[in-house]
Amino acid sequence: MISIRSSRARRTTAALALTTALVLSAAACGDDGSGAAGDKGGEGSGKGEITFWDNNGGVRTEVWKEIIKDFETAHPDITVKYVGIPAAGVQSKYDTAIQGGGLPDVGGVGAAMLAGIAAQNALEPLDGRIEDSALKGKLNAAMVDSVRSAGGGDRMYTVPTSASNGVLYYRTDLFEAAGLAAPTTWDTFYEAAQKLTDKGANKFGYTIRGGEGSIAQALDAMYGQSGITSFWDGDRTTVNDPKNVAALEKYTALYNTATPSADVNNDFKKMNAQWDSGQIGMLSHNLGSYTDHVKALGEDKFRGLPQPTSADGTRVQVSNPVDGLGLFKSSKNKAAAWKFIEFAASHEANSKWNESAGAIPANTDAAKDEWLNRAEPTKLAAAALNDGSIKIVQLPYYLPDWNTISKADNEPNYQKVLLGKMSAEDFLDTLAEQLNAAQAEWKQQNG
Repeated sequence: MISIRSSRARRTTAALALTTALVLSAAACGDDGSGAAGDKGGEGSGKGEITFWDNNGGVRTEVWKEIIKDFETAHPDITVKYVGIPAAGVQSKYDTAIQGGGLPDVGGVGAAMLAGIAAQNALEPLDGRIEDSALKGKLNAAMVDSVRSAGGGDRMYTVPTSASNGVLYYRTDLFEAAGLAAPTTWDTFYEAAQKLTDKGANKFGYTIRGGEGSIAQALDAMYGQSGITSFWDGDRTTVNDPKNVAALEKYTALYNTATPSADVNNDFKKMNAQWDSGQIGMLSHNLGSYTDHVKALGEDKFRGLPQPTSADGTRVQVSNPVDGLGLFKSSKNKAAAWKFIEFAASHEANSKWNESAGAIPANTDAAKDEWLNRAEPTKLAAAALNDGSIKIVQLPYYLPDWNTISKADNEPNYQKVLLGKMSAEDFLDTLAEQLNAAQAEWKQQNG
């Protein structure tokens, strides 16, 4: 079990290191452009070069290059230096730059990492800039609320660009051949997972995420089955509620019985590639992989549905982090950087990016574009959000420790659960202990 004491010790050490780094960088950096947290930067001329960090580099690189080309055509006096950073490493990349300098002018900052970056005074508040821009009144209210909450509740530290809700993808051809109904309920999901599995023929009903990023998917499946609709009961988390324990036990029992054994180490890229190329019936991911599945399988061999419902029709889903663009306080050319953010979140550019990603646009005009009618999973996810048929369990992205707790601290333990070396109850009790301590610390610091 990972102790709370060791977790707090890491935070204390990191805080001391950060303080030291800020003092040293303030003395050493001067005006060399390599900003660190606490560097106030400046508005600049509104011209020249700015640096943009893509927080999903390699996956969305091509569409960002198109948007950058369009922006530079519209603003010939501004050049955007694109830096693609894989999603798995972007958090550590930001943390290193915050401590030692070298932050970009603009960066992709999703809600899941927003609290930790904002808490280190690295991001510029954007409320005033939005108020005076063409984006005023054009951003999805729910996404605005999400990023505002993730940043602590008072200010907006990122402009929302998209939401990518969880989706259950299933192979329609395999389901039809087996005479199975669509997996719209948890009962039909488990039935299909078993019936589509033939391990001798290397066929499996489901692929489960056991590698990097596994905790969010496990929580989604867990709350979806238990029907619990709040992450907190007062100041205590509900993750280790007996109903959630039972749900996780049932879900993880699929591993190596109805799933490939390689799943224990699979991140989203490996899991998606395995589903696209093999004989696997179902995959839980998000809207972001839709276009990749179309390229691999065509539109006729699969569908993407919202989270399965319980027997009574209740659909519960954990919140998926809203993605966005942040303006870093250390930027020496905030005027030009803001022009790029404003352009990227505008109707045409936001629509182009989300069509490529298969995600829900944050720009309300982009959300009305025709392509959404052609992308069924995105259309169904957007409709479910708008008609209120999904009950959303809001994950505590506002906790600065959330990313550490939900990734580094507990992904290895989740793998132990899959391998039968740790019980679901012990895993969730450990997770709950850490979350309760983090919540208490956050409340103490924020009154």
